[in-house]
Amino acid sequence: LIKHFCSSSVSEDLGCRRGEFSRKHYGSVELLISSDADGAIQRAGRFRVENGSSGENTDYAPGTWHRTDVHLENPEYHTRWYFKYFLGKVHQNYIGTDAEKNPFFLSVVLSDQNNQRVPQYHSILWRKTGTQKICLPYSPTKTLSVKSILSAMNLDKFEKSPREIFHPEIQKDLLVLEEQEGSVNFKFGVLYGKDGQLTDDEMFSNETGSESFQRFLHLLGDTITLKGWTGYRGGLDTKNDTTGTCSIYTVFQGHEIMFHVSTMLPYSRENKQQVERKRHIGNDIVTIVFQEGEESSPAFKPSMIRSHFTHIFALVRYNKQNDSYRLKIFSEESVPLFGPPLPSPPVFTNHQEFRDFVLVKLINGEKATLETPTFSQKRQRTLDMLIRSLYQDLMPDLHKVNNMLNRRSFSDVLPESPKSTRKKEEARQAEFVRLGQALKLKTTVKGDATANLATTSFCKKEPWESQSFCSNFPHEVVCADSWGQSLLVSTDAGVLLIDDGQPSVQVFDKTLQIKQMHVLEALDLLIAQTDKGKDSRLLVFRLRTVQKDIETKQMIRSKYDCRENKLERTKGCHLYAINTHHGSELRIVVAIRNKLLLVTRKYNPCNSLTSSSLLSSSESPVEEFQYIREICLSDPPVVMTLVDGPTGDSDNMICVAYRHQFDLVNESTGECYRLHHVETNKVNFVAAIDVYEDGEAGLLLCYNYVCQYRKVYPFNGGSPLIQPSAYDFHFSWNQVPYAVVCAFPYILAFTTDAIEIRLVVNGNLVHTAVVPELQLVASRSDIYFKATAAVSGSSDSSSKEISSRSSPQTPTAYEMPECPLSSLEGEVSCKNLYKIPLSNLVGRSIERPLKSPLAPKVITTTTCSGIASLPVTPSLSLSRMEIKEIASRTRKELLGLLDEPIPRTESAQKQKKVPRRQSDPKQGAVRSTSSDRIISSSFESYSEARHLSTSSDPDTLANREESSPSTYPFQLISLYDEDVIDLK
Repeated sequence: LIKHFCSSSVSEDLGCRRGEFSRKHYGSVELLISSDADGAIQRAGRFRVENGSSGENTDYAPGTWHRTDVHLENPEYHTRWYFKYFLGKVHQNYIGTDAEKNPFFLSVVLSDQNNQRVPQYHSILWRKTGTQKICLPYSPTKTLSVKSILSAMNLDKFEKSPREIFHPEIQKDLLVLEEQEGSVNFKFGVLYGKDGQLTDDEMFSNETGSESFQRFLHLLGDTITLKGWTGYRGGLDTKNDTTGTCSIYTVFQGHEIMFHVSTMLPYSRENKQQVERKRHIGNDIVTIVFQEGEESSPAFKPSMIRSHFTHIFALVRYNKQNDSYRLKIFSEESVPLFGPPLPSPPVFTNHQEFRDFVLVKLINGEKATLETPTFSQKRQRTLDMLIRSLYQDLMPDLHKVNNMLNRRSFSDVLPESPKSTRKKEEARQAEFVRLGQALKLKTTVKGDATANLATTSFCKKEPWESQSFCSNFPHEVVCADSWGQSLLVSTDAGVLLIDDGQPSVQVFDKTLQIKQMHVLEALDLLIAQTDKGKDSRLLVFRLRTVQKDIETKQMIRSKYDCRENKLERTKGCHLYAINTHHGSELRIVVAIRNKLLLVTRKYNPCNSLTSSSLLSSSESPVEEFQYIREICLSDPPVVMTLVDGPTGDSDNMICVAYRHQFDLVNESTGECYRLHHVETNKVNFVAAIDVYEDGEAGLLLCYNYVCQYRKVYPFNGGSPLIQPSAYDFHFSWNQVPYAVVCAFPYILAFTTDAIEIRLVVNGNLVHTAVVPELQLVASRSDIYFKATAAVSGSSDSSSKEISSRSSPQTPTAYEMPECPLSSLEGEVSCKNLYKIPLSNLVGRSIERPLKSPLAPKVITTTTCSGIASLPVTPSLSLSRMEIKEIASRTRKELLGLLDEPIPRTESAQKQKKVPRRQSDPKQGAVRSTSSDRIISSSFESYSEARHLSTSSDPDTLANREESSPSTYPFQLISLYDEDVIDLK
């Protein structure tokens, strides 16, 4: 019993660690020196070395390697906006000059977000410093102006006001500007080195490679004949065989890759330096070095290669004994961090996973290298020259255009169907669209655009994949927090406790309006801010008391039943915050207008038997809290976050946001220090998230489109060291979020209709999921959100009728998100609750969380005073037979083979029966209904069974067949589209 109340919940503990990260996962910078055979120093350079864990064991016996964070960063499908959203559609392009007389271009289109019936304005600002992309919400009643769009991009002053460009050929020029962001195809060097070779001349002079090197090349790609080759050639000669007769080529996730293999390039016996080989490999940004020999042999160093162009080296070694590859990455010091981080130790026994990891790592590395000063300055000069040249060509023509066209409303040509009745304007728009579609087709055929379909499997489970938690949730959600596997939700109908597959239970009636809450299982506390205005108060409850009321069903508490739970001096509070790491001491800061009230609750494990386990005369924990001090600010805070100091002794801080600034406040002295000033006219504060890099505090400051990381150093002589640091960075979201959640290695931005997922260490985009009518519900532990799902209004509506009502531009499989579809025309939309497990995002293996408070297992024990204890909720524990039974049933439910439910094991919770699939007689395949696109379960064993069902590994399939008396051929429905994959 003491253990239940004193130890923190696993899921809650994981939530406390979600902001802890380290850049050491991405290597450390070292000075590397290479010397010749005589020991003389040849070259030296500073490189970031990634070698997995620093304490790795070279005698490690590699096993099966699994990870979930292998993603292409800034994928072109999400970043090449002009090609994706603009070409082939009616859109507007503007030209102007800023206050410094630098020309710029603005492109705007009104489109459905990934064909999900979510209209949005996509805007691109082209400047010499690069492109800026934002999404703006569409409102049928509010007209959007050019000035408001540029103001959202922090461009308010102009030397010449923007004017619209009507010539269709502008699309070709703007596509050229977008191509300056980097190529969609890549060329990588592959250098073969024998054991003991220490100079580049020796490595480049190898005529042939070993058998293991040939197997490695076969793993990378296919051998192609260069003469007559029509695909991406990567600078190789495809007419006269001057660069060799064959090469290695592959296509990975829509990207064409050509490898410059040293042993396949022309070899010269007279030229010891092999200039022809160095001309290609030495001009590659990324080079793979395959080195023979044991681990104890002299290892390759980047300083051995004389090249000012190559910034990244991937050292590969093959171990014949266990048929594994070991990987080591060297990045020039100026290259920004890029993922994925190497596993510890960096040993791969699954060759296909090794190939995918290497290709993703190298593609991300080349993209990161383009952000170094060496390349970014060249790109900026090229972009500036192209924009100025285009400006000079267009300005004379703009004066000749009819003035009536220039004076028309901004919204006239944004809809895809022209509203204007003038035949001349309709003809211009038709020609504009025709030219754009032809240009898009030409670019695709030429290979300068990524393929629409990725070459990876549709069945790949992403960390952010959501699970259905509660269907047809009818209430408006105000706030919520997770309680074990359940969700405590404040709604317009009161406070409800919801669990997957069980009916909701009302905890408080609607007279108690909770605006903010925290469920602290480890401290047996529920903290809530209620009401609004002058009547707002902070309430504290014991969780065991609330749970007792649920179990006994004695009463549903009202506002008047909670008078003993009010904290003193908190009347009129509009905001509060608690410290992230509250294991030893809980700190609460309550904002009452411009005053901050600091309240603490000491947590003493020695007294837990009397303070938590036993019922005291007063079930309210109000007396355990003590008032510390009051701090006055200049303005009421909009955002507030507590930052834990390194010692916790007079160095804890409070980050507050108000007006145009973020400030740091010392909890002990009340002194205020400026952390960051926002240089914009309008500020929309979103969040200030405390993160801890190697134990040192930092803050992610989120406002408008910007997320800025600032490292907060400890207090030194009473004042914090707030100064620019090399660790500080910032990035921009594509849409203004209303909430931001950090779950290392990811940071998620929630907007009204999308979840934008980026990496914490560099801000690079990895995915954008379209979720219509999105509302974040809770995120302190697992992430819960509410969204719209499409439910057909008529039961006899066929799939053919629905498809006929959909957009003519049907999304491809790669375009379909994992999240619910928006409601189609003629359908009734309902709101569902979805869950993203935090353990999936952070990628850590944890125990099963506590069972729901709705169905506790009563364990009666006798304490020292002879009083029976309260019901205890143990963690889920399933035997292998129970897991087999659940897995077998899960598979049958997915197939729709069961008509009557089968009794479950006692330790498993009751699950909602999965509805039967709707069959399509034309396709002869099983198809999922729209309300059943996301399959959910409360059991991890359910997910394990699903993994067994979808695994393509022969050993896994063999084990699955052995574990069941009969094997069914079944069909797996992709989460991305209606394609069906047959598995045996």
